[in-house]
Amino acid sequence: MSQNVLVAGGAGYVGSHVCLALKEAGFTPVVFDNLCNGHAEFVQWGPLEIGDVRDAARLDEVITLHRPVAVMQLAALTEIEDSVREPDRFHDNNVSGTIKLIEAAGRGRVEVMVFSSSCAIYGDPVYLPMDEAHPQVPPSPYGRTKLMVEQALADYSNDAGFRSVSLRYFNAAGADELGRIGERHHPETHAIPLALQAALGQGAGFRIFGDDYDTRDGSAVRDYVHVTDLADAHVRALHYLLAGGATTAFNLGTGTGTTVKELIAIIRSATRLPLEVEVASRRPGDAPCLVADNLRARDILGWKPARSLDDIVRSAWRWHAAEARLPT
Repeated sequence: MSQNVLVAGGAGYVGSHVCLALKEAGFTPVVFDNLCNGHAEFVQWGPLEIGDVRDAARLDEVITLHRPVAVMQLAALTEIEDSVREPDRFHDNNVSGTIKLIEAAGRGRVEVMVFSSSCAIYGDPVYLPMDEAHPQVPPSPYGRTKLMVEQALADYSNDAGFRSVSLRYFNAAGADELGRIGERHHPETHAIPLALQAALGQGAGFRIFGDDYDTRDGSAVRDYVHVTDLADAHVRALHYLLAGGATTAFNLGTGTGTTVKELIAIIRSATRLPLEVEVASRRPGDAPCLVADNLRARDILGWKPARSLDDIVRSAWRWHAAEARLPT
């Protein structure tokens, strides 16, 4: 029989791709999600349990029923701008909710967790590419919630023997290559789907937030990593922990930075559609450049991204065109 893995936030964008990867690796993903940002139709590879990570009694019930060998925590509020306006909501969900999940796992004798962290914990780069030892000075409440959870996980590891891997995503992008699941947020705030939707005539044109950064064309630089590659890293982190691996963290990025203006050029080429672009002011909390050093994940997990930015854009374009019921 396959082993169960509890995936909090498994009905969301990254979470659903992680569930697919778990199923393909021989595990049964048990999705625990309040469907606030997730989608029930994305739960295709295991059971769905409706619940909130802040609900200790419901967590206990689900863990007792399914007896997972591990938990994965992807249930989080993620939008940086929202975190600046509503830090209380982010701390309640991202920090308090994760602590409740850790404690419920402990009561259920689950000893390991894979945690969805973020490069937002680093803040403005002191050097590039950014490795796991880079100074951690997050400029937004969102980034601070992720850092606080990582620090809590280190404490639980030292005190209670609860081991974890924190996966510091850079920019998750793309979609399942067979079109089964993809990126669907309401409202959408991520660059690639926003640009594709603008090209499809859905909503307003695309905005570049700041063109006066100290980068090669003035727009911000980001490291885009295919969501399927991210999902593969979760499975590798799980195997690492089940084999007795110690608490640690890994960067998940390609090591290649792309400016927003360069990204727009790739999207125009892929869609062959006009894409209106306007320049807006910088957003609070945005760093000028975020590029990963992923050597540690390569060395310890054997992970490396297999898909290019062109692959990312093509897979995202197929997904969004299908959502709009257009041929690609």
